[in-house]
Amino acid sequence: MRDIGHRWITVDGIDTFYREAGPADAPVLLLPHGYPSSSFEFRHLMPALADRWRTVAPDLPGFGYSATPEDFSYTFDGYSEFLRRFTEALGLSSYAIYLHDYGSQFGLRLAMDAPGRVRGLIIQNGDIYEDEHGPKYAPLKRFWNNPTEQGKAALAEAVSLEGFRGEFVGELPEHLVDRVSPDLWTLSWARMTPERRAHLVDLLADQRHTVSWFPKQQAYLREHRPPTLIVWGRHDGYMPEGAARAYHRDHPEAELHILDGGHWLLETHLDEVTGLIRTFLDRIT
Repeated sequence: MRDIGHRWITVDGIDTFYREAGPADAPVLLLPHGYPSSSFEFRHLMPALADRWRTVAPDLPGFGYSATPEDFSYTFDGYSEFLRRFTEALGLSSYAIYLHDYGSQFGLRLAMDAPGRVRGLIIQNGDIYEDEHGPKYAPLKRFWNNPTEQGKAALAEAVSLEGFRGEFVGELPEHLVDRVSPDLWTLSWARMTPERRAHLVDLLADQRHTVSWFPKQQAYLREHRPPTLIVWGRHDGYMPEGAARAYHRDHPEAELHILDGGHWLLETHLDEVTGLIRTFLDRIT
């Protein structure tokens, strides 16, 4: 089936929305989303692969249509554990994982937790190399180096409609901006509540704790060498081209493609990315 199914499941008591496409018995591609988006970011990719693969994209707690429980841990640890529990609730025992933005942290930890379940990795502008961080990290790093309540309040300024727009089209060359649907930031902002906004600020603040994971994640790539496709947008203020090449340095067998796009390649270069993914998945399934 090429149509996307819009479904709900309860995971540890949390009402969880997810999108799914493709035959139920097909190889699985798991699609954890990035900040500040939701499973909506994969709305075009999923039907483009659904003739041969089962694509599954959850809305994480506090994002999209999923619930925002009071007692959830809105941290990278909490979301990583939730993604693992989501795969268990759906009975997913083998999968490739799309690693993008914050979803790269959640997905990589899932892969490290059970390497034998990983068919392959698709890495698209998700960072695990601090020395390759781009200039857009500067406000975050000011907080990391001095994590005060005043600094956290400064982070909160980015959790706004204009801040969301900057996440999606910042650094893009002008001729690519109109390829990015404004639905991405307007719908993300429309789902904001005061509680959700507070949780997003907490998550931004918690990002400093991901740095200690970077050496372990790099070691996982060097030691396990899962089949890997690296497809990267070079116009990325957080993760410039050097970050993609750092992945390739640790995993030289990976397939590497640098495209003339930005952080959200599925908006600007969907056909190219889809073609690369189809060829890659054909090879590993």
